[in-house]
Amino acid sequence: MGNMDMKNWDFEHLHILVLGDIMIDRYIYGQTNRISPEAPVPVVTVSNSEDRLGGAANVCANLKSLGAQVSLISIAGDDDAAANAERLIKDLGLTNLTMIHRCKDRPTTIKTRVMSQNQHLLRLDQESSHPISPYESSLILHRCEELINSGNLDAIIFQDYNKGLLTKPLITSVIELAKAASIPTFVDPKFDHFFDYKGCTFFKPNKKELFNALGQHEISLVHEQLKAKLDHKISFVTLGREGIYYDDGECRGVAPTTQRSIADVCGAGDTVISIACLLYCNGVDIDEIARIANIAGGQVCEVPGVAIIEKSKLVTEST
Repeated sequence: MGNMDMKNWDFEHLHILVLGDIMIDRYIYGQTNRISPEAPVPVVTVSNSEDRLGGAANVCANLKSLGAQVSLISIAGDDDAAANAERLIKDLGLTNLTMIHRCKDRPTTIKTRVMSQNQHLLRLDQESSHPISPYESSLILHRCEELINSGNLDAIIFQDYNKGLLTKPLITSVIELAKAASIPTFVDPKFDHFFDYKGCTFFKPNKKELFNALGQHEISLVHEQLKAKLDHKISFVTLGREGIYYDDGECRGVAPTTQRSIADVCGAGDTVISIACLLYCNGVDIDEIARIANIAGGQVCEVPGVAIIEKSKLVTEST
């Protein structure tokens, strides 16, 4: 059980703001029994389809499942998919839906996956990734500032999928406001703004993103190299089957994975940053955060498609 006791699992008092790109993960399910006579591709006989929340909305769903209070700030298109996303968010009980700004010049991001016998055959992406306008950025920043100044916020998660919401000026301004209010910031970065999160608390890239950005492949050197560019507090790198690397300048190590039957890695990073944020806010040590986050990520990978962590299942395996 490490240094955990049951009070560390109480997240109901925590209020987390998630700032990032939302999307709909659409799954089309069917049977595949033959190859098309028109081209060497499988023919899928569709049986049903399902829409799930993805991106920053999936982080919200994980936080909510773990018991936390959640606010979300994001953008979407001015279309039916945005209304569908808002309905799915409300269905989850995310009544603190704070702002989904509808943009007339972009569609809501939809990632459509064609599945057969739990196999992922094809993905179709509907999206636009151009940056939001300065006016839209000012609206987003104003709402962030209201929440930060409310005194009722325990952490901010930046969930960056490079879909246009998180611009460098917005990132910089929100981190400065959070630091002034002593609110920790957690970052799940993508390549476009990888080094724009200067002064953040907790930086969580995956191994591929990290090595692409740094141009080297020695994991023991990454915290010092990142620190020189970001002046952050904690490096937390998901390594896939190799586990999670963590380094806060004092405590460093790799939390190994346990053997699992992996069905789908989609959304695992969302789960990892969600539980890591909540445990950090509850004062849990970084090595214990890595151990439990690793278990959480592994559990959702056992489920096909984007999945949400089950708190009771996580507590049972973690203790």
